[in-house]
Amino acid sequence: MTRMTRRGTTVEIAISSALAALGVTRDEVEVEVINQGKKGFLGFGAKQAEVAVTMINVEEPSVPEKVAMPVEVKIEPVIEVPTSEQTDSVAEEVTGESVEIPEGKEEVEIEELSDEAAIEETEHYLQMIAAGMGIEDLQISNEIDGKYITYQMESAKAALLIGKRGQTLNALQQLAQLITNKSASQFKVVRVDVGDYRERREQSLEQLADRMADKAVRTGKKVQLEPMASYERKIIHNALSRRLDIETYSEGSDPHRYLVIESIR
Repeated sequence: MTRMTRRGTTVEIAISSALAALGVTRDEVEVEVINQGKKGFLGFGAKQAEVAVTMINVEEPSVPEKVAMPVEVKIEPVIEVPTSEQTDSVAEEVTGESVEIPEGKEEVEIEELSDEAAIEETEHYLQMIAAGMGIEDLQISNEIDGKYITYQMESAKAALLIGKRGQTLNALQQLAQLITNKSASQFKVVRVDVGDYRERREQSLEQLADRMADKAVRTGKKVQLEPMASYERKIIHNALSRRLDIETYSEGSDPHRYLVIESIR
């Protein structure tokens, strides 16, 4: 029996994180809410929720070879995140039209409709959050590459969307990940970017990695970096993976988990 504990801005986000790590669906696990957490604005000033997810044996139902009846595609309500009075009514239930499935094309057509609806709902959600931040000129485009979806945002107030060291952008990405996977046909890895911020941040982290690695070797002491999101720590790990004079590892618990660089000479 596999058991995993995860934290997140909300209980649902924590559960989604655990499901993604285990590669299972909600029906295949039992969920124990350890801490409900405390709501905040875009993840700030909030106490994280914590859940324990345990895998269970689920007998998969048999799948008929053909679908004889129309399939109704339904988008579940968006989870409401308190921001301001302008976004109190963001969570609305939208029901898609029944779709007649031509024989031999069941999976393809269902997936396309579900993913399209999930992306549309996520973009609408990001627009509403931006409006609550006073951003009225937000433009969003998306790019799909298999299970990866990138939402590219453009605004004259890009700095507000990014926040200090990308904290606001990371919070928006976490929310977009949850909303997209509420309706998507299969699990999606979501990336949210503003302009070329992610690329510039990656270059900055790689340069930082080289400087701190040189410092660790020069002084013979461990170098502890500031707390970072998991994907940013991974960038530094990868940047230093070919160096034979240092090793890198993470310590602490999210959201305060940090990376350590240590000389091995």
